[in-house]
Amino acid sequence: MRVVIAEDLLLLREGLKRLLAELGCTVVAAVDHPDALLEALDQERADVAIVDIRLPPTYRDEGLRAAIEARRRRPGAPILILSQYIEQTYVRELLADSDGGVGYLLKDRVSEVTEFLAALETVAAGGTVLDPDVIGRLVNRLTGADTLAELTPREREVLKLMARGLSNAAIGTELSITERAVCKYINRIFSKLGLPPTDSANRRVLAVLHYLDDGDRRG
Repeated sequence: MRVVIAEDLLLLREGLKRLLAELGCTVVAAVDHPDALLEALDQERADVAIVDIRLPPTYRDEGLRAAIEARRRRPGAPILILSQYIEQTYVRELLADSDGGVGYLLKDRVSEVTEFLAALETVAAGGTVLDPDVIGRLVNRLTGADTLAELTPREREVLKLMARGLSNAAIGTELSITERAVCKYINRIFSKLGLPPTDSANRRVLAVLHYLDDGDRRG
């Protein structure tokens, strides 16, 4: 797996390079500026980019903006965002483009090597991954009347795991139910959220967006 890293903290950037090398990945570029990130992605055609949200010069959202621009230039370019903070607006904006793999992890998750590598592989393969802490905060805000009010507790559990990027099989293992049961729950979720079959959008991502939008309003 060929990886581009955009991280302004030297120690973390070098640590990621070493970790990924030990995991069998090839770091084709490691940069500390959004312009350098775009240049590296244009030149290297990496399998996935790991991008910090806050990069120079203002350390606000340059990394995210560069990631969105990279996906505009190369639709579907897999991007795994790293952040020290839970930024719900960033999550929603990143997921709004359902073409290709996207992920949002807190930086502390890097220390959980197995989970970090699994998330990276999922995003590189075109999947969606959200940090469990991000999902946990949103779940805690989902109370009272909201757009997800019709979902049963089990359906919300399934949707939460979908937001983490788990496959149907993995959701079944997590909840100790069959994959067939998971498919039934997901179809019910799609139906209740008004997401009919379509060739133009990823219904799993749209369902997660409903989930995030509702949590943001309740917050």
